[in-house]
Amino acid sequence: MKILRNLIASIAVIAGLAFVAVPAGAVDVFSGACSGATSSTVVCKSTTTDTSVSTVIKNVINTLLYLLGAAAVIVIVIAGILYVTSGGETAGVTRAKNMLLYAVVGLVIALLAYAIVNFVISRFITK
Repeated sequence: MKILRNLIASIAVIAGLAFVAVPAGAVDVFSGACSGATSSTVVCKSTTTDTSVSTVIKNVINTLLYLLGAAAVIVIVIAGILYVTSGGETAGVTRAKNMLLYAVVGLVIALLAYAIVNFVISRFITK
């Protein structure tokens, strides 16, 4: 059982590292092309970033929801593995079912929080 727990923890850490963003240096190949008469094309349109409070809050919430969703999927998979490997043991089955229940309840609460935050931002914070 300890080996299985270590294996699951190792897989979770490796999966977590897959979500780490690595900055990449981009080259602006369109800077010279947009100075001519075709500057109204889709490629040449201005891509200014919106740094308003509502946009920043939405971006933070979306990122946290993405991470929470990934964590919930990992916990659900671990709960499934624990359920299958419990061998009919009552304590193991109960633990796996509780993990699954808590993961789903946490995901539902996160989705409700997302909806509430978006509602408040759209109603009370204006651009």
